Amino acid sequence: MDLNCYFEQWQCSPQLDKKTFTQIRRHLALKCFKWDAQIGDVSTLAPFALILPTLVWQQLATLAEKLTSEANTAELQILQRPELMKQLGLPRQIVKILSEKSVQPSPAAARVVRFDFHPTSDGWRISEANYDVPGGYTEASNFSKLMVQQFPGTTLAGNPANKLVDALTQTIPPKGHIALLSAAGYMEDQQITAYLAELLRQRGCNAYLATPEQIVWHNGFAHLNSEWYRGSLDAVMRFYQGEWLTKLPLDCNWLYFFHSSQTPICNPGSMLLVESKRFPLVWNQINSPLDTWKALLAETHDPRCVNWVTNRHWLFKSAFCNNGDTVTMLGMSDRTNYIPTICNILLDPNNWIAQRYFQTLPLTTPLGIMYPCIGVYTVNGKAAGIYGRIAPKPLINFAAIDIAVLIQDG
Repeated sequence: MDLNCYFEQWQCSPQLDKKTFTQIRRHLALKCFKWDAQIGDVSTLAPFALILPTLVWQQLATLAEKLTSEANTAELQILQRPELMKQLGLPRQIVKILSEKSVQPSPAAARVVRFDFHPTSDGWRISEANYDVPGGYTEASNFSKLMVQQFPGTTLAGNPANKLVDALTQTIPPKGHIALLSAAGYMEDQQITAYLAELLRQRGCNAYLATPEQIVWHNGFAHLNSEWYRGSLDAVMRFYQGEWLTKLPLDCNWLYFFHSSQTPICNPGSMLLVESKRFPLVWNQINSPLDTWKALLAETHDPRCVNWVTNRHWLFKSAFCNNGDTVTMLGMSDRTNYIPTICNILLDPNNWIAQRYFQTLPLTTPLGIMYPCIGVYTVNGKAAGIYGRIAPKPLINFAAIDIAVLIQDG
């Protein structure tokens, strides 16, 4: 897993001229549903690409597939151990539903995961696994495809959007009906479901954008009740956080996203068990081999088990942190947010973890020194592509810039 000999071979491409890059951004907005390519006066897309050696991509792909296989096995074991679920910071309603022994977890229409890799002087580290509803498909697929055309001698790591859609179409019949769910008012989520729906339609599927409230269940079969379609569904694509489902009205019967559904779901709710940042806290209580996880994931503990007052090498995350929104560390986080977060941890430590901070290797870019995060997808256990982000600080959150990650030919 030593990457130091390869990291010095990483390179950033030259920065594209303003006219060319403007055309790329316009194409993404008008043709690829990338509606937030610019926020105010700030571009969310890097006007250059990150180019990796082929061996680095092969290594990352292998690691991601091993991580997926290990996590899938662990998920099955935790499903048989309700006492372990209680340690993961899950909402009580979900623990109760998944603990019922007489039911089966809902089937998967497809399983898509993204692991966030960071290069360090000690090799690769992962900060987390996006096991519930990973995003970044437009950026990883279309943005990279447009950028690779600008730099001869490079190729794509893969196209995760196409791989996911291919997997979904293998689950449903020709001209089948599929609903893609996201939360109302979340443009960043709706642009993802709109993009995937368009790809599904190009393959002959009837794809509908909807919210979870519009799904009606009859004997475990999902139906859509909307103005544009009322009828049964062959699959459901859930781009709606699993822990949010407990906030829905009781008559939504959201439990079927977790168990007993007769309609395949992507991703099934049981994947929330690995999504929890407290997943490492149960490793020593299961028999599942987790060698790759133990080698790559930063040291993780219950916040009550570390001396973070005098040892400042710890950062904190909530159990279901999204986009780095709750990542907190003294000296890196805004002090006005740090103190309230510490109070939340002291009051409710069962919903937080302490993770040992690791130093990401800096990368020289046309925008100056930046810190990279390489998000590697797997679809049904196979590596499918890369979603790249860079930030001026070694904290990757919603403010990071998307960057196309290309692979050097040869």
